Amino acid sequence: MRAWVQFCLIYIFSGHSHLTLPCSVVLWRCSLSCCMPPFILNGSQLYTYSVCNVGEHEQDNWLRTTFIQRRPSASRVFVELQFIVRDCNSFDGSSLTCKETFNLFSSESDADIGTSFRKGQFKKVATIAPDEITSRNELRINTETRVVESLSRKGFYLAFQDIGACMALLSVRVYYKTCPATVKSLAAFPETVAGGGVNQALREVAGACVENAVSEEPPRIYCTVDGEWVVPVGQCQCMPGYEAVNDTCRDCQPGFFKAFVSNDACELCPVNTKLLSSGALLCPCAEDFYRAPDDPTTGPCSGLPSAPRELVATTTQLAAGKLQLSWSPPEDTGGRSDISYSVECRRCEGTACQPCGEKVRLEPASTGLMDTRVAVSELEPHLNYTFTVEAHSGVSLFASQGLPRSNRPPSTSTLTTPPKVTSMRLDERSLTSLSLSWAVAPRRLMPQPTRYKLTYRKKDDNLDVTTYTVLILEKSSVQISDLSPGTAYLFRVQALSPEGSPGGSSIEDEFETLTEGKEDAVEIHVIIITDVSFLLFRRRNSHSRQGPEDTYFSSSEQLKPLKTYVDPHTYEDPNMAILKFASEIHPSHVTKQKVIGAGEFGEVYRGILKAPGRKEGAVAIKTLKPGYSEKQRQDFLSEASIMGQFSHQNIIRLEGVVTKFKHAMIVTEYMENGALDKYLKDRDGEMPSFQLVGMMYGIAAGMKYLSDMSYVHRDLAARNILVNNNLECKVSDFGLSRVLEDDPEGTYTTSGGKIPIRWTAPEAIAYRKFTSASDVWSFGIVMWEVMAFGERPYWDMSNCEVMKAINEAFRLPAPMDCPSAVYQLMLQCWLQDRSKRPRFPDIVSLLDKLLRSPESLKAIADFDPRVSIRLPSTSGSDGSPFRSVAEWLESIKMSQYSENFTCAGVVTMDQVLQMKNVDIKNIGVRLPGHLKRIAYSILGLKDQTSTLSVFAV
Repeated sequence: MRAWVQFCLIYIFSGHSHLTLPCSVVLWRCSLSCCMPPFILNGSQLYTYSVCNVGEHEQDNWLRTTFIQRRPSASRVFVELQFIVRDCNSFDGSSLTCKETFNLFSSESDADIGTSFRKGQFKKVATIAPDEITSRNELRINTETRVVESLSRKGFYLAFQDIGACMALLSVRVYYKTCPATVKSLAAFPETVAGGGVNQALREVAGACVENAVSEEPPRIYCTVDGEWVVPVGQCQCMPGYEAVNDTCRDCQPGFFKAFVSNDACELCPVNTKLLSSGALLCPCAEDFYRAPDDPTTGPCSGLPSAPRELVATTTQLAAGKLQLSWSPPEDTGGRSDISYSVECRRCEGTACQPCGEKVRLEPASTGLMDTRVAVSELEPHLNYTFTVEAHSGVSLFASQGLPRSNRPPSTSTLTTPPKVTSMRLDERSLTSLSLSWAVAPRRLMPQPTRYKLTYRKKDDNLDVTTYTVLILEKSSVQISDLSPGTAYLFRVQALSPEGSPGGSSIEDEFETLTEGKEDAVEIHVIIITDVSFLLFRRRNSHSRQGPEDTYFSSSEQLKPLKTYVDPHTYEDPNMAILKFASEIHPSHVTKQKVIGAGEFGEVYRGILKAPGRKEGAVAIKTLKPGYSEKQRQDFLSEASIMGQFSHQNIIRLEGVVTKFKHAMIVTEYMENGALDKYLKDRDGEMPSFQLVGMMYGIAAGMKYLSDMSYVHRDLAARNILVNNNLECKVSDFGLSRVLEDDPEGTYTTSGGKIPIRWTAPEAIAYRKFTSASDVWSFGIVMWEVMAFGERPYWDMSNCEVMKAINEAFRLPAPMDCPSAVYQLMLQCWLQDRSKRPRFPDIVSLLDKLLRSPESLKAIADFDPRVSIRLPSTSGSDGSPFRSVAEWLESIKMSQYSENFTCAGVVTMDQVLQMKNVDIKNIGVRLPGHLKRIAYSILGLKDQTSTLSVFAV
């Protein structure tokens, strides 16, 4: 958003009488009038300030604005000019001092000084050169915008200097940018002047939550110098009973509710609840439905469960007086899953019944049963037992408060225990038969017909071949034939209930058939069988073998796992990856000191980590802004899950994470010198090649470690390399998507995500084939960035132009003063066939050899502009050579050296083309970065001039 400034232009002085007409016109996106009659453009009259003294010497004409008051917070203003400049070649040689540029100046003041004017008060802002030159037959209007920065006083003046051009100034517009009033994350922020103070790119702005919204911390946001809002912090959330709709908090509609502070939508009232009017915080239960004390107040209401079903009794063991009750769950659980059961036992003699008490044992318990079965023991024979099973749930307590029990009838079953076999005897035996009988305990109730189950087998130690014989008998005796002579058998008898259920069992008795030649004798061996199932279990497992997986442990070598990167996204629960790979830090051990950056998820702080058993030290703290979703939290912490797996001096070290408290944080070691690209830009030309190669060696060593762990970085770039006080370089930023979203111009979007085009191998762009070989390509680009002191790869080319050039086999040219061996390694990293690129172990080895032999760095790679795709500012905007030195310097942003060139007598582009590095230094260009930029451009101009000459032939 732009704010306009209203002011006047005042003609100050000129050395020529026909320009002394007084002229003062108010500007408000209006035209200017002075000195020349209006002319017609597109049917409208256009008034101008104009001057055209190209036939006279020593022109120095000035035009100054009236006092422009500055809004206190507007330290940066934009000046938009519309003007016409006539082509000097159109004067047929009559021009003595014709120029095609003019200058813009500014001067600050705390008060209006009227018409007082001194040139010494003004400082130069820029040299203005036209993109379009006006000929005799065609009028061409130019529009240029320049920035006046670091304003601090109450107001300022602008002035325009003409030193010999034939030009007309049509309009001047002065404005500053603002971030418009906005509502973000339910927080309202006022209109704010863009940018902060001197050298401050962001201005922090406090906001206020919209109506019916609250925030745990005051909301704030940052306003950039371009008038854009970024990184809102302290998200506002709608109060209970309200939901976020667009930029407001609207009350919940009838039938909906919201119980907590959040930006979630209102929820439909759950089942079995009453539907209230708008703005409901909760939905109460409907009649005959309830919530348990532990139920969430936002959950559904439930009814009481119906009765359990299909209650049956069976025996499960051989010992007497034991049975098992089992049943099926209720048909209607009332909508609950916390169903439990209680069992009531009553014993009856005749018609009199009473609670069983402690005489009968129920296992595991008689109440609070979660399973649908219970074991009953200590039952007495000849008695009737009645068992009542009742279902309960979390809302059953309401039944004790006078509520009807009709919806939860008990399930009962009356059981009569069968008689207990008390003894077994041998009545008669022969070589092949045995006659047996047994006695039962006397009955105190009316006797009922009883059947018996007889089981017998040979007494044999080999259980694998045991054969059981089972007989169902109607009387308490039996004769068994077809037995083997001289063989012992084991017998067991159980009485059956009238319903056919097994009852109490006898001890197991042993009887033996006669052996030929021996007298009849009876030998009884009593064996108490306590757990037949255990014997059968042993039988099932007697043939177990070592599984194939056991061979993994056959040698100590197989016990040593290979260190390999594990993708945290393969975990079903991402929180498990955090627990496995990152150590938890208590937030009281972390102290935030200063904001050093802002990312997608929140702010980045410099801070102090002071944990027990650890040395206090500086750390970097990445924070997660409030109001995050669970996915944002997992994405934020996934980088820690990755970093936590690495341990190398050239990989950024993870100190730990804060996840068990409300505000999640990632804590890493603090790198004092920040990102490598910015560090190099600030020291352009100040570092020797040997030191730069040392930095490359550290980066390569870190990447070799990552490739050995089978990890592919995918976003290796100088901006993602951090530098500490010892100038050690460490690979960082293992969250690709966050980096890319911060720089959309550096990415190319495909169906699989975003790719940083300038750093990415062609196969990764075309087929998303990311490997260590594609990381090697990126490392070659990083090498170029290092040797070019942070220059942007491929300069101002578009992504499409970069991809097209790479596919046509063009590669970046060698940076100035780049050792030949280093540039050759770059070219190897950029081979089209990825299988032919060097591996990171090869790169580390080669860089190590270069560092061990500094003489190998003295041979400098030749700079041939013809191998470059496009050098910055090698021609004018229309592709033709520059018409003046000032125009050329302005295009490469080196206009501050215009006077240096003029004083040195270099006033034509032909003279510029003859200059060498020593000549550039001699005219006063001392900064290495500026020297390099000017020299680069001259080399490009030479190549372009040579090419044009060839075409001319």
